[in-house]
Amino acid sequence: MLPQIDPTPIHEVPAHTPLEAVLSSSRPAVIRGLVSGWPLVAASHSGDEQAVAYLKRYANDALPAIATVAPPQARFFYDDDFRGFNFRREPVALTAALNTLLRDRVRADAPTIYLGATTCETFLPGLCADNPLDLGGRDALASIWIGNRSRVPAHQDLPDNLACVAAGRRRFLLFPPEQLPNLYVGPLDVTPAGQPVSLVDPLAPDLERFPRYAEAMRHAQTAILESGDALFIPSMWWHHIEALEPFNVLVNYWWRSAPAYMDAPVNALMLAILCLRDLPPEQRAAWQETFRHYVFEFDAERVAGHIPEHARHVLSALDADKAANLRAHLLRNLQKQDAAQG
Repeated sequence: MLPQIDPTPIHEVPAHTPLEAVLSSSRPAVIRGLVSGWPLVAASHSGDEQAVAYLKRYANDALPAIATVAPPQARFFYDDDFRGFNFRREPVALTAALNTLLRDRVRADAPTIYLGATTCETFLPGLCADNPLDLGGRDALASIWIGNRSRVPAHQDLPDNLACVAAGRRRFLLFPPEQLPNLYVGPLDVTPAGQPVSLVDPLAPDLERFPRYAEAMRHAQTAILESGDALFIPSMWWHHIEALEPFNVLVNYWWRSAPAYMDAPVNALMLAILCLRDLPPEQRAAWQETFRHYVFEFDAERVAGHIPEHARHVLSALDADKAANLRAHLLRNLQKQDAAQG
């Protein structure tokens, strides 16, 4: 049995550190007390009843939210044979969900209930305006996560993420992107919540089955956040999250440091699997060099300096119109391939 390795603490920045310095970094950071002035945080410090009452003031029950329901204190995951999942999703009025969470706090056998990635302005209009945070002009999507004790498997998100604990406590476990080979990631296209997840349970890692996970733990970072604290998770960092109390609320902000016309890179990954992965090794190696030349080490002058500017097409700087044309070109090619296969 390989030994379990304790993660290191996530870097903490002083409360007076300018937020911009944190958000423009590629390093995770805990900011204690960043949102301690929020009315929602003040309500949570007075008790769960007060926090629920405060949230209900903003609840838009005309549009059902989606609750994820699982066994008590669940890790949202696959079922035993990987043919499905260990949870179900059901529509519910936000007020009803809040009432249920409040009622069941003392039940040890209460099912896990989690309202995840619920858009604030849709389901709680006005909440973020009354609990503001200056992100330096970033066009961020604010979401709220409400539930009881639960665990979200380690996964990564494309956007940068500022996670603010508004009620309860949460434990975060982070891994840098380069630890992908050591995390034993599950299926790419059938996932619990849209993102591929690590199959290793950090609370009970099976190091005989997943021996490389020990190396991942050598690079892991962790922190417990209290109500009012915040954590910056840079793009593509893996994160496992535990909600530790019978009632927990987190507000997070997602934003991309890329033009809006850019597609999700995972689409390129899926196309590469379709088009490249099963080529003979020497052809894959040739395409690896091609990708390095045109994508990963792209230099406009070196790659296209010998082509007249008006004739460079996709080798010139992209904009929204060129991106739309390229997307249409790809769709036509894929449809031709489907027709040829059919």
